[in-house]
Amino acid sequence: MSTDNPTVPADGEFDAAEIAALRERVEELEETVADLEGDGQQKMTIVATKGSLDMAYPPLILASTAAAFGWEVVVFHTFWGLDILHETKSKKLKLSALGNPSMPMPNALAALPGMDAMATRMMESKIDENGTASVEELIDLSLETGVDLQACQMTIDLMGYDDDDFYEGVTTGVGAATAIQHMADSDVQLLI
Repeated sequence: MSTDNPTVPADGEFDAAEIAALRERVEELEETVADLEGDGQQKMTIVATKGSLDMAYPPLILASTAAAFGWEVVVFHTFWGLDILHETKSKKLKLSALGNPSMPMPNALAALPGMDAMATRMMESKIDENGTASVEELIDLSLETGVDLQACQMTIDLMGYDDDDFYEGVTTGVGAATAIQHMADSDVQLLI
């Protein structure tokens, strides 16, 4: 692109064909910009792969918050992340003390029998004391705000789950191809 000023003809008149071509090009560029802007709604896809108590919160909090701001949000749950949507298992999620760098105890102590149960009870107590929403409440909130909570069909089959095992409103039967397409169309993609 040149920064030179266009040469103005001596008679002060521009060629009508050139002006028409420029106007046509401007219209094409405006259409391209309009297509890129789309409907204006931002989209987010979150892939939830972990099913521990501490890893259930980030996808649900981020999803429900984005939906509250008008975003279109999909959370694709696969492998252990599927336990977050499993109505029975989601009420029994555990927190592992072993290998967790944020736990205030050395791994040698965290490896002792009963430490995961203790860490889980401590976290549940902290959640209650703080008035933090439960996983079930966050699932309800996410669904109420329009978040599409999706369960990976391959993982459902692998784990031997049934569609009835999940909270009402969860989208089952979703494959990786569908998840990838939504990721490609999203403004934000997160792997949790």
